[in-house]
Amino acid sequence: MTSAIDQKAINTIRVLAADVVRKADSGHPGAPMGLAPIAHTLFTQFLHANPKNPYFINRDRFLLSNGHACVLQYILLHLLGYDLSMDDLKQFRQLGSKTPGHPERIDTEGVEVTTGPLGQGISNAVGMAAAEAHLAATFNRPGYNIIDNFVYVFLGDGCLQEGVASEAASLAGHLQLGKLIAIYDDNHITIDGDTDVSFTEDVIKRFEAYGWHTQVIDNGDTDIEDFKKAVVEAQKVTDKPSLIKVKTTIGYGSLNQGKEKVHGAPLTEDDIKQVKEKFGFDPEVKFHVDNDIYELYHKRAKEGAEYEAKWNELFEKYKKEYPKEAKEILRRFNQELPDGWEKALPRYTSSDADAATRKLSENVLNAIAGTLPELLGGSADLTGSNLTRWKDAVDFQPPSTGLGDYSGRYFRFGVREHGMFAFLNGLSAYGGIIPFGGTFLNFLTYGWGAARLSALSHCRAIYIMTHDSIGLGEDGPTHQPVETLALTRATPNMLTFRPADGNEVSGAYLVAIQNKTRPSVIALSRQGVPQLENSSIEAVLKGGYILRTDEKPEVIFVATGTEVGIAVEASKKLNEKKIPNRVVSMPCTEIFDEQSIEYKKQVFPVGIPVISIEALGTFGWDRYSHAHIGLHTFGSCGKVGDLYKHFGITADHAVEKAQKVIEHFKKLGHVPEVNVQL
Repeated sequence: MTSAIDQKAINTIRVLAADVVRKADSGHPGAPMGLAPIAHTLFTQFLHANPKNPYFINRDRFLLSNGHACVLQYILLHLLGYDLSMDDLKQFRQLGSKTPGHPERIDTEGVEVTTGPLGQGISNAVGMAAAEAHLAATFNRPGYNIIDNFVYVFLGDGCLQEGVASEAASLAGHLQLGKLIAIYDDNHITIDGDTDVSFTEDVIKRFEAYGWHTQVIDNGDTDIEDFKKAVVEAQKVTDKPSLIKVKTTIGYGSLNQGKEKVHGAPLTEDDIKQVKEKFGFDPEVKFHVDNDIYELYHKRAKEGAEYEAKWNELFEKYKKEYPKEAKEILRRFNQELPDGWEKALPRYTSSDADAATRKLSENVLNAIAGTLPELLGGSADLTGSNLTRWKDAVDFQPPSTGLGDYSGRYFRFGVREHGMFAFLNGLSAYGGIIPFGGTFLNFLTYGWGAARLSALSHCRAIYIMTHDSIGLGEDGPTHQPVETLALTRATPNMLTFRPADGNEVSGAYLVAIQNKTRPSVIALSRQGVPQLENSSIEAVLKGGYILRTDEKPEVIFVATGTEVGIAVEASKKLNEKKIPNRVVSMPCTEIFDEQSIEYKKQVFPVGIPVISIEALGTFGWDRYSHAHIGLHTFGSCGKVGDLYKHFGITADHAVEKAQKVIEHFKKLGHVPEVNVQL
């Protein structure tokens, strides 16, 4: 039986959701109105959080995977007393507001992850639950459950149709993440209409097959008691994630309830008035919440503050008994790196042996794993190819399997690239962890939806992407990522590294780890590269730098990764022809773009032609260079040496190109300036 005050609160959420979307003349009122009973119950009776300290370490995490229902979350945050006013609700979907059209973690306090693309939130939740399990196993001691929280996530029919959700849910079942409780809003509606037209599978059987604990609530519209019992039951199941399927009516109370019309468009003014009359509210009053509803939610907020206060008391005792561990927890959640960790990064001289940059990446992981315990990651079934597992790594696995334990820092993601990337975002957003994931660079685009959200939501995640060009050879064009780095370099707030040797690999990790709000893609080779003279870790901090130069160069080569060595060889051949030149290594274009104009002109002086060399597509290089050596087509199958000759990515061809470019601009009489940023 739902109490009178609970019913009034539920209906307040419903009418307020209708008002908010109507004023914006844009949005999704249906899901908030249908989910109001479940959301109200979860937030007022189960979710432990403190609105006055939204980032309290041991808070329960709530994620809205069906992010289009964000009005629901904004209303709940407002009622609880987060930094979200009624005026903020009135600014829903307006430029610069705290209430954007989908939840964004950098805009709104209380929003844990950025969602909207369906399936991402549930996948982030799996990563968050793994973070909780790992940190609990690492830091908890008898009598001190310092890390002990649930991860709750709402998701809808659309989320469950997305492949990323299936990947993540499968992994969650394998990992036995008992602190994860997913609440499935089964309203039977998608934009195309009733789910009968496209989605008729038995979701419960699917999740049972994944290894989840499942429950079904038949009436989510008017009865909250069964839902309360289901949450309590789910909390008791510690060796399986839980799915609670709740049958709701989208747009409950609207004249169009249960129809797709109420999904993504405001209710009409007349419809809103009849909803308010139906639920006992004044139809002429908008954006109103009675004091008794505020009091109900503020009481819950006070309970949240008391919950944190009790945790703080426990943590003070923990500090005295386990000072080292307590200090480490605070360091990690404050995003402070260990003092001097970077000293462990390997350094190389030109006399050191050639090696593939993926191998040099493995050297970095082996070197820093012990000094950077918050570094966690794994590979999408390519550990032996990506070389992402350090020597003494322990796998993150359920202890019952005998394959590892939850204190382990290495994940076996299986062939689940998209799920892995979304999982990384969850690890990052939870706090206290720097996550990485490995696969072939070509498969970055398998999971691009999640990688893009890393950048948008300011998640520090490291994408270790090997087999980075046509240099992977015989696997052919299906695996050769000729276009991929053009995409990553075009993506705001994402760093793209293609290091040329061991020092640059170490430098790439240095920058990636130091950047707290940007994901990094580190593109690594299968084939060996020489250790270059004049390279350094610190040079990577500039993004691009002069590797070798003559006085008054007549041409400049700019190259990345495996092609820097080719540029150096071509430079020496030009010297033999008495043609002065310069070689610029460009491990990260984004960082180079952030340097001063003076520095950029020092590297690329005006009036000297520039030729780019990269064994990928040439798209984007016209920003820095006048001519290009690279691909205009897909790659091909063949041995590495044969492919490079076939596509003209050789020192000899670079020399020939340089001579033509020099002659061309001499005849033209001037060299146009590139990369002009006014």
